[in-house]
Amino acid sequence: MTTLLIVDDNREMRQLVRHIASKVSDEIFECEDGDEVLAAFQDHHPDWVVMDVEMKRMDGLQATAQLIAHYPEAKVIIVTKHTDMQTRAAASAAGACAFCGKEDLLSLRSLIQMP
Repeated sequence: MTTLLIVDDNREMRQLVRHIASKVSDEIFECEDGDEVLAAFQDHHPDWVVMDVEMKRMDGLQATAQLIAHYPEAKVIIVTKHTDMQTRAAASAAGACAFCGKEDLLSLRSLIQMP
């Protein structure tokens, strides 16, 4: 089993991701915005970070880049409604190792179980 950090400014989306991931995660932590991810990662050292793109204070792409700069071992899955190639490329450039559209959240389970 794994530990997970969910970063999304939408409480209902965090609850949905928590529900989906609870089958494959021992512990699940949450934060509400990208500007909180560094402190949350330092506190919990999760195996995976599930990161939304659109957030109020710091977007998920910028937060991912900062997280990877500080913690190169961090594994980030970008979860967004924007599944176009430009967003996918930006996620990869920021250091995300996986990408999941919000319309296909069930695929998170298999992504979280990747080595």
